Amino acid sequence: MMNRKQYILSPCGTSLLTNQAQDNEERKLVFKCANEESKNNLSDDDRSRLEKLIARVSVKIDEANYQEASKMSAEINGIIKIYHGSLPKNRDIHFLLSTDTWLGEETAKLVEKWLLSKNRNFITIVHRHPDLQTKEISAFQSALSDLIKKFSEEIPNYKKDGYQVIFNLTGGFKSVQGFLQSIANFYADETVYIFETASELLRIPRLPISMDAIPIVEANLISFRRLAMGLPISISGHIPETLLFSLDDEITLSPWGEIVWATSKSEIYKRGLQISPSPKIQYGKNFEKGVASLAPDRIEMVNDRIDQLNKHLEEKTYNPSALDFKALKSNPMPPSTHEIDAWHDKDAKRIFGHFQQDVFILDKLDKGLH
Repeated sequence: MMNRKQYILSPCGTSLLTNQAQDNEERKLVFKCANEESKNNLSDDDRSRLEKLIARVSVKIDEANYQEASKMSAEINGIIKIYHGSLPKNRDIHFLLSTDTWLGEETAKLVEKWLLSKNRNFITIVHRHPDLQTKEISAFQSALSDLIKKFSEEIPNYKKDGYQVIFNLTGGFKSVQGFLQSIANFYADETVYIFETASELLRIPRLPISMDAIPIVEANLISFRRLAMGLPISISGHIPETLLFSLDDEITLSPWGEIVWATSKSEIYKRGLQISPSPKIQYGKNFEKGVASLAPDRIEMVNDRIDQLNKHLEEKTYNPSALDFKALKSNPMPPSTHEIDAWHDKDAKRIFGHFQQDVFILDKLDKGLH
């Protein structure tokens, strides 16, 4: 397995700073300021003391060998043990997940600095995830849902490219660790910990468990489609409460809801053109006929594009490049007056349609106009 490319995700806490604190007061200062988004939010004295600590640790991490770095940082300790004591000269990817805080990001950068000092070939990504902090529970909940979306979009592509995905949960804040532990079975091939004071890693392979969520999603498909696009729903129907998060009468998908959607959406969308997610969108016969002859992956793209179109019709400012909703010039294809992208590649196609009062009718799928 050591010859296989690896994508290693390591949540980063502040152990690298607290472990190097000169005294208890400096350690308490790190804990006190751990949730601050910016150093500008701190008093001049606190900021100065923490900047000196960061600079001191930066110098020390530059000079640290494997044994010293293991003692300095829980995250680095886990990574070293994944590699059985010595970092290889390969192109593994290290995704260093930082909280949305100043100290969290600085710590992740110090971990990155040490990794690259041992192997310049590593691909390192320091990702400071918006709202990933524990001051506000609603923001934290939203951050976890957004993180699920990110994982569901990116990690499968790494797996397709032959990477073994490892969640290194030896460091990081407990709230983030607990979340990653709960979703690891859906995204990681292996999860690793350092068990209490043991010197060896506890390795947990991906368990042969699958979530049969498709019936739940299919029974509430329109609601899931709207929630996944950030659109409001009036009632949640028969969606289990654990899949939803409600705040101030606004309903969103919970992190578990995001997992259910992410693990079900592709299979459902590939089966065929799904019913319109809105009364404002209708399918013409030629459009339905054109989509029916497509390969499953193309049908999935069309369903995705219809979701984006739905959001555009409700939120006019939403018009991503993947959708590219725009009016046709000089009336080249009546009754169609507008077009959107279906997909981009050498066989690029567009979807043409027109408005009938406030309803947009999808007329047909065809090549783009020149």
